[in-house]
Amino acid sequence: MRLTRLKRAGFAALVPAIVPVIVSVFALGLALPVLAQDAGGGLVSRGEYLARAGDCAACHTARDGKPMAGGYVFSMPMGKIVSSNITPSKRFGIGNWTEEQFARAVRKGVRPDGSHLYPAMPYPSYARITDADMKALYAYFRQVKPVDAAPSVKTSLKFPFNLPGMMMGWDLIFANSGPFKDDPKLDAQQNRGKYLVQGLAHCSTCHTPRNAFMATDNGKYLAGANVDGWEAPNLTSDKVSGLGGWSDAEIESYLKNGHAKGKAQAGGPMADAITHSLHYLSDQDIAAITAYLRTVPPIRTEGQSKPSWAVGKAQPVDWTKIEPGMVAADKPGYRATDNTDGAQLYNTACAACHGINGQGSDDGHYPTLTNNSAVGAPKPNNVVMAIVDGIHRKGADGMAVMPAFSASNQVIHDTLSDAQIASVANYVTATFGNGSAKLTAADIPQIEAGGAAPWLIRNAATLFWVGVAVAVIVILLIIAAVVMSRRRKSAAV
Repeated sequence: MRLTRLKRAGFAALVPAIVPVIVSVFALGLALPVLAQDAGGGLVSRGEYLARAGDCAACHTARDGKPMAGGYVFSMPMGKIVSSNITPSKRFGIGNWTEEQFARAVRKGVRPDGSHLYPAMPYPSYARITDADMKALYAYFRQVKPVDAAPSVKTSLKFPFNLPGMMMGWDLIFANSGPFKDDPKLDAQQNRGKYLVQGLAHCSTCHTPRNAFMATDNGKYLAGANVDGWEAPNLTSDKVSGLGGWSDAEIESYLKNGHAKGKAQAGGPMADAITHSLHYLSDQDIAAITAYLRTVPPIRTEGQSKPSWAVGKAQPVDWTKIEPGMVAADKPGYRATDNTDGAQLYNTACAACHGINGQGSDDGHYPTLTNNSAVGAPKPNNVVMAIVDGIHRKGADGMAVMPAFSASNQVIHDTLSDAQIASVANYVTATFGNGSAKLTAADIPQIEAGGAAPWLIRNAATLFWVGVAVAVIVILLIIAAVVMSRRRKSAAV
């Protein structure tokens, strides 16, 4: 439901987007550390559960790093942010923090020394954590295994984002929530779900669009947004664009297992959220989240008239034209590594699991490409990102793995070029989904980057110096006005 890890968390000084880390299926070192004896009579165990609900380990554990020791790099247009060590190391972690200091950092993004965190850490959402849950979290983090080392890399931001105090004004305007209070319009189960969605699970961080200042646009709450190239879907109750056409069982299966047969399967940041957080939640909490999402006012995605998952009458495929060994296909073009025929590439790289007609496996382990939210979506982003990054997910019912095919991610077999990825995505969307995406090779890196950087990021340095110049001019005008006034008074005397 969110990005807890981000390759690009967004505008570090402005964007409180968190995007879950894209990890390999074998990176199970992100599991929370083994607990010490629970001397708090269940408080530590409660804190462990809450830390999983908040997906803390995912962002504070580098790939192949020690749990909670920090070092994960969020690469963004304005530089990079490196997550901190949150083990109880007295020198490098939070071992000297009081409970009050811990709560202030988690809720307000302010360290004990007064410096401000960047909202790649979702403190605008964590501000809703109750005092009782904050106490349990503090008790848990006090007992994880300390790591007495700082991350090997440091946060490095471009000017003017590296100036001290940059976050103070943004926090004052956009990070001023208080601990959660029950909504009298909701029942107990729905309020529990709202607490999780708006607080620890911080779903709006990824699923709510941003305003001009890159804070969440609450007028479009949970209406969907782009996260690190992936389209975080609409979670409102709308029957076309949101979850209004899903059953409770389908929503719960998706949250717990990462898939809902005939609807969708999780990839990218959402797969990571399920792997490291959601699949550990109790059935009661999963049901509570579902109950709350039913109450979220519907928002229709502009231009969408049919649910993405309802798109999908497969087009007949004459496999004899593309199957190797057949006379019609036994030609050099088929065997060339630079081949950009989408049908042939699909048959070679995809059909073994998804079927020549995109039907997947009967049990849904290999998902159908018809009646598939990614393939039927108005935008092809999630089809492209699944090909680029692959799928690596662990749900309550087991593992799901799809190999990555991009040169930056593939470690097993030959990779696909951007032109080939575009061709496969075009074939899949045209044959099984919402019409051909009509992508070119140039579109693939743009999709991976999440689109163009926000205008404020691209022009931040210029705007800063313009602001300085304007301030200087205003000061000089004031000084000139004061001098002229005094001269007039002197002349009058």
